[in-house]
Amino acid sequence: MPAYLPNSQKSIIFAVENTNQERMDLADFIRDFPGEASCKAKFKAFREQAGVACPKCGSREHYWKSDKEMYECKHCGYRQGLKTNTAMHKSKLPFRYWFLAMHLLTSAKKSFSAAELQRQLGHKRYHPVWHLSHKLRTAMGLRDGEYVLAGRIELDEGYFSTGIPAGQKDEPLERGRGSQVLLMAESEFVENPKPGKKPRRAGYLKMKVIDDLQKETIDGQVQTLAKNTDGIDADDSTSYVDLKDFVPRHNTRVIPKEETGEILPWVHIAIGNDKRQVLNTYHNIKPEFLQKYLDEFCYKFNRRYFGEALFGRLLVACVSYKNEFRYIYG
Repeated sequence: MPAYLPNSQKSIIFAVENTNQERMDLADFIRDFPGEASCKAKFKAFREQAGVACPKCGSREHYWKSDKEMYECKHCGYRQGLKTNTAMHKSKLPFRYWFLAMHLLTSAKKSFSAAELQRQLGHKRYHPVWHLSHKLRTAMGLRDGEYVLAGRIELDEGYFSTGIPAGQKDEPLERGRGSQVLLMAESEFVENPKPGKKPRRAGYLKMKVIDDLQKETIDGQVQTLAKNTDGIDADDSTSYVDLKDFVPRHNTRVIPKEETGEILPWVHIAIGNDKRQVLNTYHNIKPEFLQKYLDEFCYKFNRRYFGEALFGRLLVACVSYKNEFRYIYG
């Protein structure tokens, strides 16, 4: 199932909202991937299904040199390793480390810090595991970056405390010491919601770090990330005044703080949950890395009904971008 669907097909996702599809548990993972060879074989199969492209001439025809464990281009003879031009580009970590990390990140509702992943993997050095985790989050962001939101959308902004020195964590936060985040969530009204249920049903979510709250910045993000929207619900911020020029329906109102969770329920839930995750899991992160953590949160939220398929979907993302990882990580 693709990560995002046209509006006509989204009812399929909503129809399974109350199902209890289990995620892959540890016993299943050990059974399916007992060692390095099984992980390598699975990764090779996924990569070949996505297509192996030569980074030199662009040809997609190749030989597999089993003695060297490399692909050789049929046209120019260029050779590349199994990890080249994937999320594992230039990584010396075993395939099973990557698979374990993918399993941990997709099987838990929350997340794992690099230090905890290092402990779970039993690796001696921190930095290779830190790079591994961020490459996986890069794959998540690249995958979600292919899709735009549609339908009716909740729009709001939030503020993440980032880059706070250790000795100032308990002091009042100075405005400007942090990062602004724009949130957009597909949000459809539910007819006759059950008692205790929200009046809206969430579709898909986008969270983007922005430099400022100028209306030009907001307009650009909405036109890029939610160009298929037919209506936006937001507060009466002056940052949103120009949305009416290109959004069919722009509903704004003054929203008291205590009513935000009722009028804009899903962006309110998303930013609350992600702030707690950042605080409890990572404690203090640098502003330049915040987007990667937001990408992970959105990726898992947007695939919250995938169950066991979530691991495979992340593996697909790791092999689907032929040159992006090489450009990003050298």
